Amino acid sequence: MSRTATYHTRVTWKGGHWGHIQMGNGPEMDFSAPPDVQGHPGVLTPEDAFVAAVNTCITLMFLWTTERFKLDLVSYECEAEGTKLIELDRREIFTSVTLRPRIVLRATNEERSSVERRARRALESAQKYSLVANSIKSEVRIDPVVDVVS
Repeated sequence: MSRTATYHTRVTWKGGHWGHIQMGNGPEMDFSAPPDVQGHPGVLTPEDAFVAAVNTCITLMFLWTTERFKLDLVSYECEAEGTKLIELDRREIFTSVTLRPRIVLRATNEERSSVERRARRALESAQKYSLVANSIKSEVRIDPVVDVVS
């Protein structure tokens, strides 16, 4: 049976191109537009938040799948890049988000190639079950580097 969950944020305008966001889970911070569109450097932007949402959601789903796939995760780090198209009429859309995870796994009593294959399947599952990836129009690409150590 399907069910629903709700999440909340509160945004307050602080003047100019500044805002403050309070998230339902506790964190709060100032935000602005990016500097190239009259915003301010060094703070959260909607563009950063969008790319971060994809990256963090798939990361958490990957951590979940590594447990289910019984992978011995040594380290995980992922850089993400969002590509934004700006139309002539100034409409904007993210066309893609590319994740570049660097994953290190330990192989104990198993061939490295087998561990790497399971890790790639775990990444596919992470993307398949990612709430954020399933909720956006943008293409999500994952270009991993997987190292298996003894």
